[in-house]
Amino acid sequence: MSAGEDEIELKFLCEPADLAAVLAAAPVGETYEKTLVSTYFDTPQGDLRQARISLRIREGGAKRVQTLKRGDGFAREEHEKPIEGEGLDLTLGALKDALPAAKRATLSPIFTVRVVRRQRTFEYGGATIEMAVDEGEVQAGERTRRISEVELELKAGDCDPMFDLARELSKTAPLYLSFDGKASQGQGLIDGTDRSPRRNDKAPLARGLTAAGAFQAIARNTLVQIAANGVVLREADSVEAIHQLRVAVRRLRSTISTFKNLVDDDRTDDITAELKWLAGACDDARDFDVFAADAAALDDPALDLAPLLTAIEAARARGHAKACAAVASGRFRELVLETTAWVETGAWLTQGGKASAKRRDMPAERFAAKALERRRKALLKRGADLQAQDDAGRHEARIAAKKLRYAAEAFAALFDAAAAKAFIKGLKRLQDQLGLMNDAAVAAALVERLKLKGKAQAAAGQLLALREAERPKTAKAAVKAMAQVAAAPVFWGG
Repeated sequence: MSAGEDEIELKFLCEPADLAAVLAAAPVGETYEKTLVSTYFDTPQGDLRQARISLRIREGGAKRVQTLKRGDGFAREEHEKPIEGEGLDLTLGALKDALPAAKRATLSPIFTVRVVRRQRTFEYGGATIEMAVDEGEVQAGERTRRISEVELELKAGDCDPMFDLARELSKTAPLYLSFDGKASQGQGLIDGTDRSPRRNDKAPLARGLTAAGAFQAIARNTLVQIAANGVVLREADSVEAIHQLRVAVRRLRSTISTFKNLVDDDRTDDITAELKWLAGACDDARDFDVFAADAAALDDPALDLAPLLTAIEAARARGHAKACAAVASGRFRELVLETTAWVETGAWLTQGGKASAKRRDMPAERFAAKALERRRKALLKRGADLQAQDDAGRHEARIAAKKLRYAAEAFAALFDAAAAKAFIKGLKRLQDQLGLMNDAAVAAALVERLKLKGKAQAAAGQLLALREAERPKTAKAAVKAMAQVAAAPVFWGG
C-alpha cells in the first residue's frame, strides 16, 4: 500500500437531471465511463468508523483496488494499492497500523456502493484536476440510498484553481458542497443516522499540531456539521437540525474570533458576516421552538394556553420556513464553498512577515492556553456581580461563557482529559442558568412581537409572570455557578 498521500477533493451533491449539464460545462477532455462496485469493511464494533477511517475494495473493469482513507472533509490521508484475490489483504501497512491483528481478523463487509462514473482529467488554471460524476446507490442490508454527486480531485498543482472551477460549475446548476463521503453515507444507512441531525463532533486535535493547523481542524469540523444539517433540512423540516445548524455556525464564528490575530485577512469580515446571516436565519425558528416547548410544559389547569399556542405555532412555522429556505439558497451554497476555500487557501495562511508566520507555527497547546486564559478573564469580568446586572449584562456574561466553553471543548484534546471534562461541566451549569434567564427575556420580546389579543394575551401574561417569579431562584443558581467556575482549577496550566 502506498505510503499515504493527502487526497484533496471537493464533493458536491447534485440533482441527477443536472449532472450532464455540469459535465458539459467543465473543461474539455476525453471522458471515460465505467461501472464501479465498492465493498466497505469494518469490525463488528465499528473500530474503523470510530477512528475516522474507511476501508474498501473497489472493482472496476478487471481491476481490484484496496483503499484506506483516514480523516474527514477537504483533505484526507489516502492509501491504496491494486490487489488480487477475493478478500482483503490484511498485511498491508496502513491497515496494520490502523488495527491490531485480532481486530483485522474480524473485518467483514458492511455495505456496498454501485455507481456509474463518468470521469475526465484536464488542466485548469495551472492545476491538474480529475472530475467524476457519479450516479448510483449505496446499499446496506435492506436499505438503499441514491447517490448523485460531482467530485473534483486535485491531482497536481495548487488548490485555488479547483475552487475557481467549482465556482464556475456552480453557475450551471445548484451544487451543495458535502463532506460526507460514500463511507459516511453507508455507515449512516446501517445505523439509521443517514439523515439525522448532525451533532458536534470533537475536532481531531493532537499534540504537535500548529496553531494554524488547529484552526483548520476545528473549522473543518464545524463546516461538516453545517453542511450535513443543511442536507437534513432540504429534505424535511427538523427542530433539532435547525438547532444543530445554529450551534455549528456559532461555534465557527467563535472559533474565528478566538483565532482572530492569526486568521484576519481581507476575507475574514465577509465570511463572518455571512455566518451571522445564516445564524440569524435560524433565530426565529429556534426562539419560538424554545418558547413553544416551555409554554406546552406548563401544568396549570387555570391557564387556557390553546390560543397562545396557536399563535406561537404560526410564528414557529414562519421561522422554520425561513431557515429551510436559507439552506436551500444559493447564498448558503456560496457561503459553505467560500468559507471552505478561505479555511484551506485563504491569504491568512501566507500573509505577513516572520511575526505572522511565527504565530501560525506556534504549537497548538501554547496558543490554546493563551486563548483559553483570555476567554476566562473575559468571563470573570462579564460575570462579576451577576445578581445586580440587568438582562443585557447577563446576556453578555452568557455569551462570554459560551465562547469559553466552545474554546474549551475544541482544545480539550490537547490537555488532560479529566481536568478538561470537570472544567467544561462547570461551564455548562453556568451556561444553563444564564440560558434560562435569557430565555425569560427573549420570551417577553417574542410575546410583544406576536401582538396577541384576548385569551392569547392573557395566557401570555400569566406565562411571563410565572417566568418572572422564577428569576430570583435562577439568578441565585447562576451566581453560585459563576463562583464555582471562577474558583475551578484551569486545565491548561494557567
